[in-house]
Amino acid sequence: MTYTTLACDIEDRILTVRFNRPEYLNAYTVDMANELVHLFETASEDDAVGAIIVTGEGRAFCAGMDLGTEGNVFGIDENHAPDMQYMREKLGPLSVRDRVRDDGGRVTLSIFNCKKPVIAAINGAAVGIGATMTLAMDIRIASEKARMGFVFGKLGIVPEACSSWFLPRLVGVQQALEWVYSAEVFDAAEGLRGGLFRSVHAPDALLDEARALARKFIENRSPVAIALARQMLWRNAAQSHPIEAHRVDSLAMFYTSTGDGKEGVAAFLEKREPRFASRASEMPAFYPWDDR
Repeated sequence: MTYTTLACDIEDRILTVRFNRPEYLNAYTVDMANELVHLFETASEDDAVGAIIVTGEGRAFCAGMDLGTEGNVFGIDENHAPDMQYMREKLGPLSVRDRVRDDGGRVTLSIFNCKKPVIAAINGAAVGIGATMTLAMDIRIASEKARMGFVFGKLGIVPEACSSWFLPRLVGVQQALEWVYSAEVFDAAEGLRGGLFRSVHAPDALLDEARALARKFIENRSPVAIALARQMLWRNAAQSHPIEAHRVDSLAMFYTSTGDGKEGVAAFLEKREPRFASRASEMPAFYPWDDR
């Protein structure tokens, strides 16, 4: 995977992705959005990738949108006049830009759809889209030097990247509204107190902790079971009744128990490590179970 705004390396099935514009504090651009969508869609289907860590090169994670670009800095075509019917009927694949849809949302949806665990290792400033893109990731750990802010109010705009769906689910409506209304940048301790960060670490220990977590998630784990579990927990939590989760859980249990589940039980009884054979690129026929 070779990109202009991202640097990637893979070791032991852990793909580490670094925002790679350190001279601009890794400020976000339309090119970065396109590359992130491509990366997550590709990694989701790549059986060589078990988990993904996202961090920043240099002293920032991602300092928000690059506001120095010409024209509409958000990549919007102002000649359009979209309405809700357009948004419901005419949006294409995430890989296609129509210059109407929010590019941050394209990125977070590609993360949401991904079959692999995703860990944000927030090493420095993460504001605007630098903050909201992490909300679709499974785990957020932060350096003591991390700073985060949902600063949209200072620019006269609204939170984007599907953050109005993700943020209240992660920290509750009250905390989400306080951070959005105030538009203040807060430190790692505040992010931990508010429930946004799993843990805070010394800067030189951050990536080691992220890698240790990633190994826990993928070593001796069924790739299909992990992919299904990730989607089940994210999606079923938003269902209107637990019967909807029951339908999905039942199908997932059926197909995992007749696949890797047999090997898992045998390994347990024989007191050995399992040798799971499934591939996330080859999911059961019922997946995906919604109309994405």
